[in-house]
Amino acid sequence: MKVIVAAGGTGGHIYPALAIINKIKEKESDSEFLYIGTSDRMEKDIIPNLGIKFIGLEMTGLNRSNPLSNIEVFRKFNNAIKASRKIIKEFKPDVVVGAGGYITAPVLYAAHKEGIPTLIHEQNSIPGVSNKFIGGFANRICVSLPNSVNLFPKDKVVYTGNPRSEEIIKVDKLSKTKLGFKKDKKLVVVVMGSLGSTTMTKKIKELIPAFNGKDYQVLIITGKKYYDDYKDMELDDNVKIVPFMENLINLLKDSDLIVSRAGASTIAEITAIGLPAILVPSPYVTNNHQYKNAKELEDAGACKIVTEEKFSKDTIIAEIDKLFSNEKEYDNMVKNSKKLGITDSATRIYDEVKRIIR
Repeated sequence: MKVIVAAGGTGGHIYPALAIINKIKEKESDSEFLYIGTSDRMEKDIIPNLGIKFIGLEMTGLNRSNPLSNIEVFRKFNNAIKASRKIIKEFKPDVVVGAGGYITAPVLYAAHKEGIPTLIHEQNSIPGVSNKFIGGFANRICVSLPNSVNLFPKDKVVYTGNPRSEEIIKVDKLSKTKLGFKKDKKLVVVVMGSLGSTTMTKKIKELIPAFNGKDYQVLIITGKKYYDDYKDMELDDNVKIVPFMENLINLLKDSDLIVSRAGASTIAEITAIGLPAILVPSPYVTNNHQYKNAKELEDAGACKIVTEEKFSKDTIIAEIDKLFSNEKEYDNMVKNSKKLGITDSATRIYDEVKRIIR
């Protein structure tokens, strides 16, 4: 199989794209891939380093606050379509897969114009601008969350889950004892995205002293940019602070609760594991999609939502204490989270790829 994959901008798009690539490789080892991303975002480094052929195109998103600047956006869009059509004619793919980000719109539109089957994967509960545009002509639309099915044409949409979840199931557990925590005490992980958060750093610093002396343990992951803000804090033995964790997924398998943002990758991880969560959606994302991601989980009894505005040491401590003191509620949250987790999502997407090619 020859496959062009288009995705870019953030890990939330890139890593699901890689999960799809890995599944196709597993099923058909002689497959050939070409990854088209943006020329100035993180995929330009990640993808070539994995030995995957990469082409970067110039592309940016619409500027809602300055409509005049969108003249340049549309110029880049048209140029990216022309470049993509040339690439497609030369590579001759069997299918083109889009996993989100601005770059998916011109690439999949070009594939549509060239008569190549197309599939898109939407990670969030609310589709982004690119996927809304592509949804009108894509052959298949795969979604991560059940309610997203209602936002695309019914004859094209399939609920597959997030392909990252299948990879998460396979990773080995990292014992919390490796980080110096006690085996017989619960562990809470507090992380506000891989880069951390300017607005949340002050709030978390105020929260940390309230953990001292608790009968559970806490790991704070600050993000590398904000780690120095915490260096002078006095901590009890039950609290540890690190800037970043490469193998966080492995540790989450030996954790009891996570306090985090509500990005698509986080949703995929916690539902695959069945990890109870207190989600603090970022209010700074397009269409407030993190809140809508979290609301879908909360409505299913799989998490608690605390808005950034209401986040405080009293609110968070009360929520953690309530969950850990109510065994029935905690166990229900585990079960409900697992119900939302699809552990064969990449396989489901592979099957849809094969269907549209046929």
